[in-house]
Amino acid sequence: MTIVEAKMENWANRKTLILGRSEMVGLLSPAEYNQCVEQAYRMHGEGRFYMDPKSHIVLDRFPGEWEAMPSYIEEPHAAACKWVSIREQNRERYNLPTVFSILIYTEPETGFPLAIVDGSYHTVMRTGSAGAVSAKWMARPDSKTLAIVGAGHMAEGALATCNEVFDWSDVRVWSRSQTTLDAFVREQQPKYDGFTIRTSTDPEEVVRGADVIVTLTPARAPIIKADWIAPGTHIAAVGADKAGDQELEGTLLTKARIFVDDIRQCRTDGEINVPLSQGLITETDIAGEIGEVVTGRKAGRRSDDEITIFDSTGIALQDSATVPLEYQRAMEKGVGIEKKMIST
Repeated sequence: MTIVEAKMENWANRKTLILGRSEMVGLLSPAEYNQCVEQAYRMHGEGRFYMDPKSHIVLDRFPGEWEAMPSYIEEPHAAACKWVSIREQNRERYNLPTVFSILIYTEPETGFPLAIVDGSYHTVMRTGSAGAVSAKWMARPDSKTLAIVGAGHMAEGALATCNEVFDWSDVRVWSRSQTTLDAFVREQQPKYDGFTIRTSTDPEEVVRGADVIVTLTPARAPIIKADWIAPGTHIAAVGADKAGDQELEGTLLTKARIFVDDIRQCRTDGEINVPLSQGLITETDIAGEIGEVVTGRKAGRRSDDEITIFDSTGIALQDSATVPLEYQRAMEKGVGIEKKMIST
């Protein structure tokens, strides 16, 4: 055996960890999800990553789409790919979620699949962290009132992660359905004793006077009107993630300082896609990407009166930045099933 062969690590007997949703829940704290997502933005800002915009596969015969999201990040040294299924008739016809995903975590040098995990809860939390991290860097430091537009699964992650950034005295949540709102309060209020969650089916009532607004809907027409937004508000527009989606009235973007997560993705899929296509704004009106704020290359908020908007489409780098720590925690706790997937 040569010296080189002696030094080689033998991966032949390594196994792949398989984790379902129940095993993913609780592996990381909301604060840790925020730290991982902030690291993703930092690496993006420093150019220490490889990632193409998410690709979409749309079939006329099935309402919905697939999204493929591969990425590599330098720190933590990791690669991941998330396969997202969106099927609009799943709830009513098959008793399946409308949106769910599988995430593959890969060791970069060997290409070995370290883990195959449920990506749905992971996405709820890292998506919430997108809004929370943007609030940390762009909202006014004295922010006390949080408005969440949408009361689905993503709202759970948004509330948990935003709660790590500010001490909220007033939290408001909107949905078109009072039944959905009641269920959200029933499930979430016991987790928080610093505030009472207030709900309304009137979006104006929820967002007026809010310091931070997180929007989490798949709206195809504006829900939030420009006249409702006061100077100094920060908006994390998280819901729009495909062409034609729009949660904010277009004129609101003409009054705001706008940052995006990845301009290549946002110009076609994000909150800015419709205003760009309508000519209300141009790409020169975009202040930059959030990674530039996190790395100190650009200022986020410049005054207490400025309206700031963060357009988050959800980038694959958030996944490769987060799944290594989830994998580490799962291995430490001994949860999941290990299976030999790669044969020699």
